[in-house]
Parts: sequence; C-alpha cells; structure tokens
Amino acid sequence: MTNLLATTVAAEEYSPLLPEAAELVVGTLAFLIVLALVGWKLVPAIRRTLEERTEAIEGGLKKAEDAQAEAQALLAKYNEQLKEARHEASRLREEAREQGAAIIAEMKEQAQAEARRITEAAQAQIEAERQQALQSLRAEIGALSVELAGRVVGESLEDSARQSRVVDRFLEELEERARTQEQITS
Repeated sequence: MTNLLATTVAAEEYSPLLPEAAELVVGTLAFLIVLALVGWKLVPAIRRTLEERTEAIEGGLKKAEDAQAEAQALLAKYNEQLKEARHEASRLREEAREQGAAIIAEMKEQAQAEARRITEAAQAQIEAERQQALQSLRAEIGALSVELAGRVVGESLEDSARQSRVVDRFLEELEERARTQEQITS
C-alpha cells in the first residue's frame, strides 16, 4: 500500500499544465532553432517583399502624382489654347464684320457715285435735248412770227438781222410773261 500511496502522491504532483524539464529544454531548443531559421531565411525575404511592395506603392503614387501633374498641365495648356482660339475667333468675327461694313460702305458709295453719274448724264442729255428743242422751237416760232409780222405790217421781213431782232424780242416777252405767271402762282 505504500506503493500505492507513493503513486498516488506522485500522481498528484504531476500536472498536465507544467511540462517536464526535458520537454521544456527540447521545446525551447526547437523554438530557438525555428526562430533562428525564420530570422535567417524568412524575415529577410518578408522584408524584401514588403520593401518591394512599399516601393511599388510609392512608385505608383509617384507615377500617379506625375500623371496628375501632367494632366493638369495639359488641361491648363488646353484651356489656354481654347481661350486663345476663342479670342482669335472673336477677333476674326470682328474683323470680318468690319470688312463687311467697309465693303457695304464702299458698295453704297459706288452705287451713289454711279447714280450721280447716271443722273448727271441724264440731266446733261435732258439739257441738250431741251436746248435742241428750244432752238428748233425758236426757229419755227421765228419763221411763223416773221410770216405773221409780215402779214400784219404788210412788208417783207426778209432781212435776217431784222428777223432775229423781232424773234428775240417776241421770245423775251413770252419768257417774261411766263415768269410773272410763275411768281403769281407760287
């Protein structure tokens, strides 16, 4: 029974939570070996991978920033070109408007000059025809008045100087009567 008692006491001293000393040494040694292998092989590989990833991310961010800066520069350049194009278009519209106004003014001036020329030519033609009609009328009136005067006076007015004086006097009297009547009516 003593044996049984010793096993019971020994069994009571054994705890599943506390490992034996030999297991503790072997476990610690195995842990240190695994830790050394991880530190020697895996940690540098993990660090390298993390550094590469960090560099890739930073490079991507740098590229994105560069691309954004370039895009903004291109946008500013595009906006400037657009502004210049609008300004140029506005200037061209204004220039075309001015040229159109100048052409219209020139055409009006040419039309007015042509109208004046035509009017002056027509007036000159009318005046020439009027003078011709007056001369023709004078000649006819002169011939009629000489014949009439010859009948009234009873003598011949064959002398051309005398005829001319009689005709001129007669026409002046007619013109004077016409002027007086115009003054009276106006």
